[in-house]
Amino acid sequence: MERGGYIYILTNKNHTVLYTGVTSNLANRLYEHRTGFYKDSFTSRYNVTKLVYFEEFLSIEDAIHREKQIKAGSRQNKLDLVNGFNPEWKDLIGAIE
Repeated sequence: MERGGYIYILTNKNHTVLYTGVTSNLANRLYEHRTGFYKDSFTSRYNVTKLVYFEEFLSIEDAIHREKQIKAGSRQNKLDLVNGFNPEWKDLIGAIE
């Protein structure tokens, strides 16, 4: 049975840091980011907890492929994705719960 997946972009409160990730359970992964579950992680060190972009996929493999595309792109490409999807840079946590 195939498992779906998500790619997501998080930022900090000043929108100076962008983090792109992939997961099969977005709500759980966001909880981990927000609670600092992994104390030494990049997102914990830079307080990156605000969900500003996400895409859902039918398979985790497709999500991983898309994550690699996004990570290979420039910062401007990521900014363009967020601005097209969420121009006010609101926290989208409520959209996935």
